[in-house]
Amino acid sequence: MSQTTKPRPDQTAGNVQTVGPVRGVKSMWASFATKRPELAQFAIFTGLSIAMTVLQLVLMPAAKWGFGATSLVDTDFQWLSAGTGSDGQDFFVFDYGAGSIAAGGGGGLAYFLAIQVTIAVAQIINFFLQRNVTFKSKTNLWRAGAWYAAAYVVITFAAAGLQGLYKRPVYDLFMNTWGMGVSGEALADMTTMMINAILSFFVFYPVLKIIFRNEKPAGTVAA
Repeated sequence: MSQTTKPRPDQTAGNVQTVGPVRGVKSMWASFATKRPELAQFAIFTGLSIAMTVLQLVLMPAAKWGFGATSLVDTDFQWLSAGTGSDGQDFFVFDYGAGSIAAGGGGGLAYFLAIQVTIAVAQIINFFLQRNVTFKSKTNLWRAGAWYAAAYVVITFAAAGLQGLYKRPVYDLFMNTWGMGVSGEALADMTTMMINAILSFFVFYPVLKIIFRNEKPAGTVAA
């Protein structure tokens, strides 16, 4: 009696065209990651960083609208005076003057909170993804989180200081010089968020390499 051989699941009509390529890509990536682990790690870090930037660009309009609908938009938030700017006005590391940006103000405390909440949400998600996916770290979660938070604070201050230099010119360019009004304000929001993301990208990678380095078990002798 002849014996009929049943096709494997991945050989069925519905899977031949999907599983094969997927397995091929996985095999190629596994080979690449084995031969070039540092480059593969950086590639994953880059991909996740881009995803977090996109998330921030999606969340920012909603956060800005939510906080902008409150009286906080008329609450002045100018903190850490750092002398006088090129325009002769006082320069603040955190410079969010009262009033909506559309009306010529700095967005007030509402705009500051919208930015920080958006970035904080993205960074919390990013922390766990980078720890578990990119670096596959087994370091103490709370200690790593504390160092990550410290790095985030430092980057926030640095980004705020830089933003004090380009924020007004960027918004003025899109909204007034190019006469784009509300659309220009949205593009300026995206531009400032992208600049912050780029700064974080170049600073965070070496920092995370240190924070998420895998500790050797006690008694392990280096080869």
